[in-house]
Amino acid sequence: MALTDTAVRQAKPQEKPYKLPDGGGLFLYVTQKGSRLWRWKYRYEGKEKLMSFGAYPDVSLSQVRKLHQEAREVLAAGTDPMAERKAEQMADTMTFQAVAEKWFSHWKPGKTEKHAADVWHRLELDVLPAIGAIPANALTAAKVRDCIKAIEARGALDIAKRQLQKCSQIMRYAVAHDLAERNPVADIQPSDILPARKKRNYSRVSAKEFPQLLRDIDGYVGGEHTRLALQLMALTFVRTGELIGAKWEEFDLDAARWEIPAERMKMRTPHIVPLSKQALAVLQKLQGISYGRPYVFPADTGKPTHMSNNTVLYALYRMGYRGRMTGHGFRGVASTILHEQGWPHEHIELQLAHQERDEVSAAYNHASYLPQRTKMMQAWGDHLDALRVENVVAMRRA
Repeated sequence: MALTDTAVRQAKPQEKPYKLPDGGGLFLYVTQKGSRLWRWKYRYEGKEKLMSFGAYPDVSLSQVRKLHQEAREVLAAGTDPMAERKAEQMADTMTFQAVAEKWFSHWKPGKTEKHAADVWHRLELDVLPAIGAIPANALTAAKVRDCIKAIEARGALDIAKRQLQKCSQIMRYAVAHDLAERNPVADIQPSDILPARKKRNYSRVSAKEFPQLLRDIDGYVGGEHTRLALQLMALTFVRTGELIGAKWEEFDLDAARWEIPAERMKMRTPHIVPLSKQALAVLQKLQGISYGRPYVFPADTGKPTHMSNNTVLYALYRMGYRGRMTGHGFRGVASTILHEQGWPHEHIELQLAHQERDEVSAAYNHASYLPQRTKMMQAWGDHLDALRVENVVAMRRA
């Protein structure tokens, strides 16, 4: 028979512990010292288990029956009620740092070792000291806001934006894995708490000044690798990091193609650079001084790595272009001139690797308009040759 409030209240200790059943495996366990404990015996995957619902009178008969019914519904759905409760208890106490560690282990496969290390290092510096000890379920938008504003207060606006994005990724992972009930960072947009930054305009010479720059590069008396790097940058207008990190294995000189792998691209998708006859000539010169080293532009220090990111910039400084031109400036000049010559905008943007590409389309988008881009890049190489000659006026493409 089912228990009554009176029977539970009047249950007294005996020489040995005993049980008072309530039905469905639920019973009151009375110890020799008089403690009255609620227990439920059930089977999960063929194994007998015992679940506790607390002690009487802290948990009344009506309360325990409600808990018992909820647990039976969980069991009927095919889940072990004790395992679910343990997960809920863990979620209630798991800190943001513990969740971040789990997220990082899930996120880092497929990333370069350096990139993954940099991401975790920044979290350790900027975020975890401020909110790492807070239980993920107790994290609020206000606490995240204060953390991000502290980063912005020291002038690190870009880092503040990236760390806000990382906090949101971590909490999305927490929600997806039942480590938190909701993602409070989703309530915050960067524009809600961080000031807007004017778009950075990289210094670059005008189209009128560009021919003289090309002649100055040809006459550069510094290192041969540096001079050839500047020439190849002008011909391909890739980003500085993409240029200096190039390896010979990325080039198919017979097919006149340079395929930059996704992990080296800003957009994290592969990029094809059709090579003009002029670019191939520069690469042949570089092959002659590579001496079997894997990098096209090896470091001057003799270390097995590539040249520094500042090598190109400092060479421009020595040629008198400080504040007037940067490595990134070649991209802007190329874009301006190619647009003025009438080349299609989508061809130029794709060659600049500006287009957003999702994971599905990345496999084929990087090869889009390849014949047209090949023609454009050869015309660009021919145009640079013409600009090196005095008093040449660029003609608009028909």
